[in-house]
Amino acid sequence: MKSIHVPATAVAALILSLAAGSLAQAQSGPTPQEQMACRSDAGKFCAEHIGKPPQMNACLRANKPKLSDGCRKVVESHGG
Repeated sequence: MKSIHVPATAVAALILSLAAGSLAQAQSGPTPQEQMACRSDAGKFCAEHIGKPPQMNACLRANKPKLSDGCRKVVESHGG
């Protein structure tokens, strides 16, 4: 049987691409139900970030102690 040599850089690239894919899936955008759960909190605490998902997510995480229970659960389910 012939062995195949795969360069370490190719293995590392594959691992990084798989990790990035998992991270992207875990941080996918909120569902319509999740958006509704956070609508009021987003307007109250983070209005300046509406239409800017990364900034909105960061703002909601920063304000997590002040959020409604439903929105807090959404933030936590997305890693916040």
